[in-house]
Amino acid sequence: MGQKESERQVRSWGFDNIFTWTDAPFMTATTILPLYVSIDKRSLYRSTHYPPHSHATLTTHLIIDGEMTLWYPREEDDQKTTYGVGSRVDVDAGRVHEVIIGTRGCTYVIGE
Repeated sequence: MGQKESERQVRSWGFDNIFTWTDAPFMTATTILPLYVSIDKRSLYRSTHYPPHSHATLTTHLIIDGEMTLWYPREEDDQKTTYGVGSRVDVDAGRVHEVIIGTRGCTYVIGE
């Protein structure tokens, strides 16, 4: 499903404010190491991290590329759950959550 179709789907769920957001992967300072140094390529990437926060209204996230890991750090069951392409993630208004974006980035349609 493409971006426009995904936006239409989120709108059909009853959300009025719709936008698509991309968190791209980015390289860390380790990329300036000489090329002859052997390092694990996975260490070159760092994920985007959204520290604990909440929103004033219910929000939904429809993932159209990549993945994100979300959890509720202030709750007893604060288990991390990873969501991939096609997943719908709803977060209730005022519910404190934390997010780490997958190392390859994530594109998702947000409905508010």
